[in-house]
Amino acid sequence: MARYTGPKSKKARSFGEPIYGFDKAFEKKKYPPGQHGPSRRRKSASEYGIQLKEKQKAKYTYGILERQFSNLFKEANRRKGITGENLLQLLEARLDNTVFRLGIAPTRRAARQFVTHKHITVNGDIVNIPSFTLKPGDLVSVKDKSKKLEAIQSSLAGKGKTFPWLEWDEGKFQGVFLQMPEREAIPESIKEQLIVELYSK
Repeated sequence: MARYTGPKSKKARSFGEPIYGFDKAFEKKKYPPGQHGPSRRRKSASEYGIQLKEKQKAKYTYGILERQFSNLFKEANRRKGITGENLLQLLEARLDNTVFRLGIAPTRRAARQFVTHKHITVNGDIVNIPSFTLKPGDLVSVKDKSKKLEAIQSSLAGKGKTFPWLEWDEGKFQGVFLQMPEREAIPESIKEQLIVELYSK
């Protein structure tokens, strides 16, 4: 499966935000990467450049490539409601993202690996497609044989924030995707309207 596998800290620095979560390297160098470091004088970005950067930030945050992102936008545009919010909801409803949000995996990258390695089930069936879109009421579980995996145990032990659109049963190693999330509940600092404007050109 094609995905970005380059240096995460460098990419986070280019956006000026820890898009992959807490990062010691980012905390030390919060300025953009490059030969001249923080002293480099940068031209102010054009409107198009700002919109493009926001799209790129969303892509790298959720770990998807251009074609997938474009297809998600088309689906968001077809749905009723606000296109930008629909887009973020579809990104949040991806199986790999939900495995990450439930705390089964410490990062989205790790969540994709758990899914592709067939450690995760949806409604009792193994699903190894990270982009699988969940529907309200779907049950996301750790496969019985995978419950003792150190990586999963360690991630769940450090599980922190909970999200209102998800419910986790610690005893069953099972979560429920209750509903599509409201925009204000999604913690990512993405300006989705800029992405809509970019695709509207």
